[in-house]
Amino acid sequence: MAVKDQPWIMRTYAGHSSAEASNKLYRANLAKGQTGLSIAFDLPTQIGYDPDHPLAKGEVGKVGVPISNLEDLDRLLDGIPLDRMNTSMTINATAAWLLALYIALAKKRGVDPKLLQGTTQNDIVKEYLSRGTYSFPPGPSMRLITDTIVYAVENVPKWNPINICSYHLQEAGATPMQELAYSLCNAIAVLDSVKSRGFVGAELSASVGRISFFVNAGLRFVEEMCKMRAFTEMWDEIASSRYGVKDPKERRFRYGVQVNSLGLTERQAENNIVRIAYEALGVTLSKNARARSLQLPAWNEALGLPRPWDQQLSLRLQQILAHETDLLEYPDLFDGSPVVRAKVEELKKDTRAEMDRIDTMGGILRAVETGYVKQRLVESNSTRVRAIESGDQIVVGVNKFQESEVSPLTAESKEQFFRVDPQAEKDQIQRLHTFRRKRDRRRVEAALSALRRSAIEGTNLMSASIEAAEAGVTTGEWAGVLREVFGEYRAPTGVAPSVGAAASNGLAGVRERMREIQQRLGHKIRILVGKPGLDGHSNGAEQIAVRARDAGMEVIYAGIRLTPGQIVASALQEGVDLVGLSILSGSHVELVGDIMSLMKQEGLQEKPVVVGGIIPASDHTVLLGLGVKRIYTPKDFELNSIMLDLIELAGEARRLPTT
Repeated sequence: MAVKDQPWIMRTYAGHSSAEASNKLYRANLAKGQTGLSIAFDLPTQIGYDPDHPLAKGEVGKVGVPISNLEDLDRLLDGIPLDRMNTSMTINATAAWLLALYIALAKKRGVDPKLLQGTTQNDIVKEYLSRGTYSFPPGPSMRLITDTIVYAVENVPKWNPINICSYHLQEAGATPMQELAYSLCNAIAVLDSVKSRGFVGAELSASVGRISFFVNAGLRFVEEMCKMRAFTEMWDEIASSRYGVKDPKERRFRYGVQVNSLGLTERQAENNIVRIAYEALGVTLSKNARARSLQLPAWNEALGLPRPWDQQLSLRLQQILAHETDLLEYPDLFDGSPVVRAKVEELKKDTRAEMDRIDTMGGILRAVETGYVKQRLVESNSTRVRAIESGDQIVVGVNKFQESEVSPLTAESKEQFFRVDPQAEKDQIQRLHTFRRKRDRRRVEAALSALRRSAIEGTNLMSASIEAAEAGVTTGEWAGVLREVFGEYRAPTGVAPSVGAAASNGLAGVRERMREIQQRLGHKIRILVGKPGLDGHSNGAEQIAVRARDAGMEVIYAGIRLTPGQIVASALQEGVDLVGLSILSGSHVELVGDIMSLMKQEGLQEKPVVVGGIIPASDHTVLLGLGVKRIYTPKDFELNSIMLDLIELAGEARRLPTT
């Protein structure tokens, strides 16, 4: 019998509340058989704000752990051996800073940075397209990525300094071809930038060898498996022909996976357990394209933050697949399959055509800046949403087979999911203030001056960042200096007039009702779609904006990361009839409360406000008590029904007859 393959690295994406609470969670997961860390950082840390910054209000510790300085990271990784742990950090805009903190911590503990193993995601291009945790314009962001790669290849050779991330592209609606094309174009842009630094020969080959990818795997696991084989073959071709890499090991397509969260349902949420297991097959079945690491979402992520038990279940799914089945005992199961070969070649052909189109535009950064890629993703997601609404794409328990027994897993209970204690934000702010008081202020100022000088002069920022980490500089201070030098940026929304123009089933009736109400109003219904706070997951907001416009409304949508004050000022200036808020980070109570208070101050209390996002049922009463008129969660997938609801609300607000 052939020698059995070693299992992939098994991770659980985790972090919440505080460094101490997250450390406890990591230790527990490692004791259960997890073989690598995957750190989730909160939104202020990801974007580069300290927890006492106004934009951080309500966001601290919600979707990950807050890390403000070196002491926080030390507490987070207390008792975890850095020289033996493989650590993945989902961090992008501030990736160089978190790697600097990690290196500074290793040095503090007497660990040689050359022994460090792990990955910084560090893919800012996809942040402009999907997840939204960018801070700086594309040019300076690419410089930061390049600085990190050049420094790591020379000083931290076992570290993956970038993780080209197609995961969030699929979450934003990307087809397999788009996931392939945009990720590979992204990797080419990164390596071309590294090459421009004078990295050639062995240095360039080493840089190619340290590029890793983070991909998504949906339920169409045969197609997903073919996508991964196409990824593997195309990356080998690019590494060889474009960059002259001769060593097959350095041409290897090295990738980790989190399987699809976009398809997790709130209705009959227990079905997600089966979905997650099937999705894992797409990235493990084919030996020649098997993931090197895998993390699975929890079954109840459409309801709220998962508990330790929920994360344990996802880990056990991996362990059963790796250790109880015979998956790892055989060579590749699909070599020689004409069906698989045909699908792989089709994907490669279509991908090359799209990559050529991007190339004629001037590369992926230019295609992002013009809004082309974002618009394509919004179009693809609109197509997916319409298919679910029409029933052409079946989602069990949602648009088909809706009859259900009461699930013991989702029966009404306070322990259904994890809730971050509001005290965690206050505690983190207090720790930050204590840390600031005891540090050497002169050393901090000198480190910030050196960082600013490096940013202006164009030298590699990593050395200055590591010195800043050791000096006691905070996350917000580091990013603040770079914002001063580089400026800030707002990415295109992708909600262009051509997107969503195709007729949707049932939209004729919506448009007719729209015309009736608008005739009585004397103007088009104007809706403001707002994304308050730091949450950058804009897929839902984009689809609401597209459908509202197609239904005949006038839509005001300025994209992500708006303060409550900016949203209310826009509602006042634009004279809107409705305000729709989208929040998925768990900060809905705090942010909606601020917005409702400001609207009252501005005399807008009669304007209907609706809220959408991952909002636990126990919070509905709170939001309704604040004056919110409607609450929409992932179970509300029929956008035309939502549109009719909004139309009636606009009519009621003006005391118009609604029948």
